[in-house]
Amino acid sequence: MKILVVGAGGLGGYFGARLAAGGNDVTFIARGKHLEAMLRDGLRVQSDATPLLVHPVQATDRAERVGPVDLVIVAVKLWDTEIAAESVRPTIGPQTAVVSFQNGVDAAERIAGVLGHEYVLGGVGYVAAAIEAPGVIRHTGTMQRLVFGELNGTLSPRVDAFAAACAHAGIDCEASSDIRRVIWEKFVFIVGLSAVTSLFRRSIGPIRAHARSRNLLLEIMREAVAVGRTSVALDPSFAEQRAAFVDTLPESMTTSMYTDLQRGNRLELPWLSGKVASLGVQLGVPTPANHFVTDALSLDVNGRIR
Repeated sequence: MKILVVGAGGLGGYFGARLAAGGNDVTFIARGKHLEAMLRDGLRVQSDATPLLVHPVQATDRAERVGPVDLVIVAVKLWDTEIAAESVRPTIGPQTAVVSFQNGVDAAERIAGVLGHEYVLGGVGYVAAAIEAPGVIRHTGTMQRLVFGELNGTLSPRVDAFAAACAHAGIDCEASSDIRRVIWEKFVFIVGLSAVTSLFRRSIGPIRAHARSRNLLLEIMREAVAVGRTSVALDPSFAEQRAAFVDTLPESMTTSMYTDLQRGNRLELPWLSGKVASLGVQLGVPTPANHFVTDALSLDVNGRIR
């Protein structure tokens, strides 16, 4: 497949590298020192489970240089969603699929609002990865999984083709006929983890081990489930199921929002706990824990002035 990866950070860099190593024609959209290092030294994935180096690597800061592609993977921060969608317009052909693996619950719809629903797939990605240095992605643990599907629930040839490419590249993947529900399930999980790791400035290990911080994590996820159940078929006990899953994660696992907080970068807070809080107001669903998270991190939401 000819694939364009927009955003060569943790998720985009990791899965894009795996797809490139698996024989696909992959081009990365990156910028600054990260782009310079990739062009000079290649893209390296540091991982105890799946280390690899893609060198030479195809990378640019301008999508119009790439030409039409089979698949666009959108992996930028949520505030750049519409800008990223508009930037890839020159790469869209009649059969091109555009799939978001971003954290937010409405990213696919936002991309569809720019490019049209006929091009857009829904997707979720599970991986603990971040840029460790320019040109270097650090993958923590063994988890690496992609789930994707048509927003209307059909299993299309383009979904099957992407699933085959992922499987050939050694990526744990699933083609879903209910991707909207899957997106909400991921959203519940990432809202909870991003909130507590950022609030407590710690990895998940000590947070899940302490009764009060663990209970806050559970309440944050319960509220997200309550909001999600107004539009998709989430199990009423899904928050408890995710809490049990959290117990299986590496103690050192954090989140991209916590990494951004540490580095003084802008936060995705308005599209995570902030989104749960705003939807709760619209739908009449109480979300006091997510309101608290949104307020408590509000001074950091735009990052530190440099």
